[in-house]
Amino acid sequence: PNTALKSMRTTQMKKLCLILGDQLDHAITSLQKIDPQHDLILMAELQSETSYVKHHQKKILFLFSAMRHFALELKKKNYQVVYVDYEHNENLGSFFQQVQWLHSKHHFAEIHITKPGEYRLLKDFQTWQKKLGTSVILHEDHRFIASAEDFQQWAKNKKSLVMEFFYREMRKKTGLLMDQDKPLGGKWNFDQQNRKKWKKGLTFPKRPIFSPDAITQEVITLVNKHFSDHIGTTNDFGYAVTRTDALKVLQHFIQYILPNFGDHQDIMQTEEPFLYHSTLSLYINAGLLSPIEVCKHAENAFLQASVPINAAEGFIRQIIGWREYIRGVYWHFMPAYKNRNTLHATKALPRFYWDAQTDMQCMHQSIQQTIIHGYAHHIQRLMVTGNFANLAGLSVQEVCDWYLAVYVDAFEWVELPNTLGMALHADQATVGTKPYIASGAYINRMSNYCKTCRFDIKQKKGEDACPFNYLYWNYLIKHKKHFAKNPRMAMAYRNLARMDIKLQEALQKQAEQFLDTL
Repeated sequence: PNTALKSMRTTQMKKLCLILGDQLDHAITSLQKIDPQHDLILMAELQSETSYVKHHQKKILFLFSAMRHFALELKKKNYQVVYVDYEHNENLGSFFQQVQWLHSKHHFAEIHITKPGEYRLLKDFQTWQKKLGTSVILHEDHRFIASAEDFQQWAKNKKSLVMEFFYREMRKKTGLLMDQDKPLGGKWNFDQQNRKKWKKGLTFPKRPIFSPDAITQEVITLVNKHFSDHIGTTNDFGYAVTRTDALKVLQHFIQYILPNFGDHQDIMQTEEPFLYHSTLSLYINAGLLSPIEVCKHAENAFLQASVPINAAEGFIRQIIGWREYIRGVYWHFMPAYKNRNTLHATKALPRFYWDAQTDMQCMHQSIQQTIIHGYAHHIQRLMVTGNFANLAGLSVQEVCDWYLAVYVDAFEWVELPNTLGMALHADQATVGTKPYIASGAYINRMSNYCKTCRFDIKQKKGEDACPFNYLYWNYLIKHKKHFAKNPRMAMAYRNLARMDIKLQEALQKQAEQFLDTL
């Protein structure tokens, strides 16, 4: 009987599992559907995926190195992996061409893929069964708590999709920070305690940095050769590229950084790019860490009295609340969502978004940090670069492409609603009921940027006035009709109503002159 079974297996048609660069999880659904000793796994470094926007050099480096390490781990588990690196002589440049090439050699009975995170890829994959003449099975990505269908059901018949209420459902579903059906600490949300300003005496633990091994060094050489015209450099690369090292980053964050994360998550400092932020998003989004395991570590730290509840809850809310909510919005409204532009913003993206050459210190610092690290924390993304883009009326398409390109943790499902919806308020008030705009006063309150800036934060107009000041008032004047009935904008418009009309006109004129120079 054993001999007969072995004979049958040799004639059995193989199955193929395609694993994408952000699915580097040994528990990924598609991987569970194949026989390690009989079927094949395909992974590929593709021109189509590096060029639809010109991704940051450290982003390509991180993903290619993590993919190569993951493929090696699979081989050590006796999986049969076909790995097509960027310079492979049969690298055909796109997922379909690469699968078609391998299918022509093996005539797979089934092709298994975990659903991708980007709409463009899903629509492509859904055409393959007809094109290839074989079964293409798309599996749910169980790394997420709520499927697209779950979110659609939650959103059904709701006039507005308030993240807070969705977050509470996720808390109940996961049981995180719950005492049966009630939230620990007596409240669902401790965000009011998470907005403290900078204070003297804050110290920042030294973060784990991982020296490039031989595999990463090979990728550095490749990126320098093929992607030198992309933003950033490969210099001083120190991100983790394996699950083992990503776990070290998680453990370090929980022990040394999370205790202060809650209080000071909104501050910005010239000297400190990472502050009390975790940098775990790139590892979670690529699959090296599970969102649930990360949240459980934070919960355990609170239960063991190692961190205060505002830190644990604020961190967990970002992952099972905001991250899941943003993904739900993306799949619920695509593809039309991508073309929304509520405020008709069309001005070309200024050059300084790519080279950081601007006298505005807050913009220079946030963009320069992005160029160096492929990273900026959420307040820099929302209230500096995003705030400026919104106030200046920069092209929604160009700004969204920029955010997708420059951050190591950016994939369209998470980047697009955060940028188009949250930062630019261009999505018909789906993600936010008010625009996240501010004058320079907010940036001054939450950072030390203004102390070394050429512009005067206290001046509304004039040659030395902070551009954020007159752009802010110009934005309110320009969009007054649009926001007239928005109750969350009432205070801003009461302040505008008290302003002398001649001053309003002067601010508008200066804003127009400034925008013309961009």
